[in-house]
Amino acid sequence: MKQVLIDVMPFEFKKCALNESLKDGKLLVSGVLQRADAKNQNGRLYPSDVLKREAEKYMENFVKQRRAMGELDHPESSVVNLKNVSHNITDMSWDGKDLVGTVEILPTPSGNILRDLLQSGILLGISSRGLGSVKKDMREGADVVQDDFDLIAFDFVSNPSTQGAFMYPQGKINESFEQHKTIINPYSNVERIIHNILSEL
Repeated sequence: MKQVLIDVMPFEFKKCALNESLKDGKLLVSGVLQRADAKNQNGRLYPSDVLKREAEKYMENFVKQRRAMGELDHPESSVVNLKNVSHNITDMSWDGKDLVGTVEILPTPSGNILRDLLQSGILLGISSRGLGSVKKDMREGADVVQDDFDLIAFDFVSNPSTQGAFMYPQGKINESFEQHKTIINPYSNVERIIHNILSEL
């Protein structure tokens, strides 16, 4: 039976050098979106053939049509809720077993919160959301995602759970950020920051 499958990769900055495109002022970040043939910390494994098929469909039906939107935080839903949209995937490609992509942060209420969190150096996760079933594979020691998997979206979340994937900024937001490195505190109180941002709106 199909269920909503959510898997998170860390979205981490080694340098606090968020840059903005000089042409159009768009904030772009790039890095790993998902990984094939590797057990993640949720105990799931996405086979290459399944993930490549879904990435190709997502590229054709969503990315190229400029509607590969994602939300800030995960809903338990198979539908992207427009009022929570914070970003849009603008490009995807493969680097070995890693599905990498470029993400545009949108000037929506959720996108503005996401932008401020990134500027503050908060450790976030980029999370795939899809519908599918899994089957236990004792040899792999993992729940293997089955051929019925359908990729829905990539969302930003506060709970990174998969090791070894990093996203990095493109372009320039603030010159002063380039002069020092990000101090990443995995115990940062994200809810406090979001509350402060919302109270200033």
